[in-house]
Amino acid sequence: MASNSAADIVEAVGGPGNIASLTHCATRLRFQLHDGTKADKDAAEAVSGVLGAVPQAGDRFQVVIGGGVQTVYNEIMALPSMASGGAAASGAAETADDIKARERAKGPRGTNAWLDSLFEFLSDSFRPILGALLGASLFITFMALMATLEVIPAWNAPGVTLDPSWAFVNLMWQCVFVFLPLMVAYNASQKIGADPWVGFAIMAVLMLPGFSGLATGVDKTPLFGFEQAQVAIVQVWGLPMPIADYSSQVFPPLLMAAVLGPLYKGLKKLIPDNLQLIFVPFLAMLIMIPLTAFLIGPIGVYVGAGLASALAAINTFSPFIFAIIIPLAYPFMVPLGLHWPINAIMLLNIQTLGYDFIQGPMGAWNFACFGATAGVLFLAWREKDKDMKQTATGALAAGLLGGISEPSLYGIHLRFKRIYPRMLVGCLTGGLIIGVGSLMLGLEHGITTQAFVFTSLLTIPAFDPIGLYIIAVAGAFIVAMLLIIFSGYKNPADAAATAVAGATTAGAARDTIPAVAGGQELAGVAGEGAAVAPAAATATAVAEPDAGVGALLQVASPLDGTVVALDTVPDPVFAGGVMGPGVAIEPTGDTVYSPGAGVVAAAQPTGHAFGLQLDNGAEVLIHVGIDTVNLKGEGFDVKVRNGDRVEVGTPLVSFDRAVIEKAGYPLITPVIVLNADQFDTVDPVALGPTTHGTPLLDIQQKA
Repeated sequence: MASNSAADIVEAVGGPGNIASLTHCATRLRFQLHDGTKADKDAAEAVSGVLGAVPQAGDRFQVVIGGGVQTVYNEIMALPSMASGGAAASGAAETADDIKARERAKGPRGTNAWLDSLFEFLSDSFRPILGALLGASLFITFMALMATLEVIPAWNAPGVTLDPSWAFVNLMWQCVFVFLPLMVAYNASQKIGADPWVGFAIMAVLMLPGFSGLATGVDKTPLFGFEQAQVAIVQVWGLPMPIADYSSQVFPPLLMAAVLGPLYKGLKKLIPDNLQLIFVPFLAMLIMIPLTAFLIGPIGVYVGAGLASALAAINTFSPFIFAIIIPLAYPFMVPLGLHWPINAIMLLNIQTLGYDFIQGPMGAWNFACFGATAGVLFLAWREKDKDMKQTATGALAAGLLGGISEPSLYGIHLRFKRIYPRMLVGCLTGGLIIGVGSLMLGLEHGITTQAFVFTSLLTIPAFDPIGLYIIAVAGAFIVAMLLIIFSGYKNPADAAATAVAGATTAGAARDTIPAVAGGQELAGVAGEGAAVAPAAATATAVAEPDAGVGALLQVASPLDGTVVALDTVPDPVFAGGVMGPGVAIEPTGDTVYSPGAGVVAAAQPTGHAFGLQLDNGAEVLIHVGIDTVNLKGEGFDVKVRNGDRVEVGTPLVSFDRAVIEKAGYPLITPVIVLNADQFDTVDPVALGPTTHGTPLLDIQQKA
């Protein structure tokens, strides 16, 4: 389901402001609304991917999704409009935010509030302008490609004059990087709680032609000995003012905003409300413009130059070591948010040195990341895992075309821990190729680029030497991809729940992840009405089909109790057959057993629902009670986990009838065949008393 569909669902229930909380169970979104009358059932059911909508008493509203409910839940919770809404579902899988928080807790972030705030400040100062940076980087790549093909001269060499047509194209990327400090100032000021346009205006003073013109005729000197920080000292009001070129600088606006924020809040406390509109911006500018020009701006230039010099010293000492350190460090820096200061240094390198030496080795990490995603995509196609195919396809496209690693990282890699070691081998491979190649070619600074670009397929022409870069990123990509393909990316328990069932029709609903199928058919019988022994699942037979008729399979009863028609279930989703055909059981016992031999594909931690992939090909959902997910596991004792092998009669869960009945939830238990579209018929064997292990459903295979 696309994110716009997630937004449509939110609008159908009355908008984010009408959502008191949002949880989900194995198949559906469960909204608790402030006003249930605002929810539009027809609008919800018209949304792509929605199988049905069910208004309920008490301002509750359910939206039936099927097996992809976790993905849709995550997309809804990720909507900007839901930033402060919704509640985490009990037992739900980790969201991207959960993963980020968990990974940050492993490092300095999450343990020191001030450090966490610092990196959030850096992240939010850059993230909104990544689109503009990406667009500009493609213009730069195009110019580099034209120069490589000798269509134009070296466009960035000193003294080169381009034809006005090509000069205009060149301006298309310069507009972003020259005025980058203004963009950063706006975002950083907004993040820190100040008026972003005031921050913009303060930084704009330092970029006025008139400001730099104050240094006309004054020689520039290194600031505190840093060659990258050239400033001209002029006397203003009898005080020395360092004047630097602030184009493309990012540390000065970041430091300016860090000071502006507390000042702005302090002024708002001191100045009466009816005067704040005029005097808070005025006094903030009155204080901050001189402070930034005399002190903060030069300090920002100095800090950036110092960090850039430190990394340059490492690279100069040994490009080989540097080429290995960077791709191996980035997989751990990105989840922690520690890569944002490095992006700033890349920009500073280009602005001061005319080239950057970090992005080349960084490309080895990115392409190893994308290679691992490609390996996951290959396995997902082979295993017919629809959800993972969608996730991996989107992540791979974002990576190869945009150079963006976060969809791969948070969507796949951090969820499956087997991926990281294999991806690191790809990073090491790319780094070694760059390091060895730099030594063999005598490259003083390794692979370099004269532009800040996102390391994707489209930006390869921006790197020099391009041949070495192509070999390095290809090596990183291929090694990571092959390691994932040959060794897999899931733990053994996860692998048992891998999707292998064929494609379903648009209306087919899934409450479980289809699992690995194989082995013998369950409880096949020779003819209509033949019984199967309760514990005879180890030796099964399949009826020889008549001409044009498929084999008859059976699913055993998972409970002791009374079999009733599905339409008697007090839940319109089950009663209406939205999830698929089957029956329901009014239990007399307190234990749910496996209805056949197969694999547990989805064992909900709350114990209220189980999805099984039986060896005979049937995908069975057992939903213990109605709305029992709200008990959050109370009264349930789960006996199995995802990926466990089960036989007929294997206990899945025991439940405390008293707890469920006291809470007011019906104990009636639907037993559904989710992939009924793959069979000719699914019919009850008989209604009335049943015991676990006796035949419950007849399933006729297609001829």
